[in-house]
Amino acid sequence: MRSTHPRLAALRLLALAALLPFAGATFAQQKIEQQMTYEQFKAAGLDRLSPEQLANLNAWLNGKLEVETAKAAETAKQSGGDDRRGLIVASSRDPVDGTITSTFTGFGKGRSYTLDNGQVWQQIDDVSLTGVKNANPKVKITPSAIGSAWYLSVEGFNARAKVQRVK
Repeated sequence: MRSTHPRLAALRLLALAALLPFAGATFAQQKIEQQMTYEQFKAAGLDRLSPEQLANLNAWLNGKLEVETAKAAETAKQSGGDDRRGLIVASSRDPVDGTITSTFTGFGKGRSYTLDNGQVWQQIDDVSLTGVKNANPKVKITPSAIGSAWYLSVEGFNARAKVQRVK
């Protein structure tokens, strides 16, 4: 339902503008008269609202904030499903647990290891482990304590290899 009343349209725009600084905040919001200077409040014509109208505006803003915050949280949740750990643009430093989808034949520089979650890691150091043939072993890939290196260890073996994620 659209209104052609300019004052109501201005109030709607003002209300939406007031939501922007609080988009990532919790649902608790200060009253609009506390968010604005008196000059801003007066310039917007809000000083002419009755106490009941002002309370209704604040209630509407709080409801709008709740709805918009829930929408933003859902959007973030849906777009956050892409696991970026180990990639240069990664934000997570959580270890990766998985299973190699093929037979593990040991470590060797340049070898790639594909995990059951679709990630592909490539060995970038000279660590070697030969004479191994293990079908679908469990692995853990952990970040270094300092820096951006990641290390792959295979269940049952003490050696670990420095890897980088390629997919």
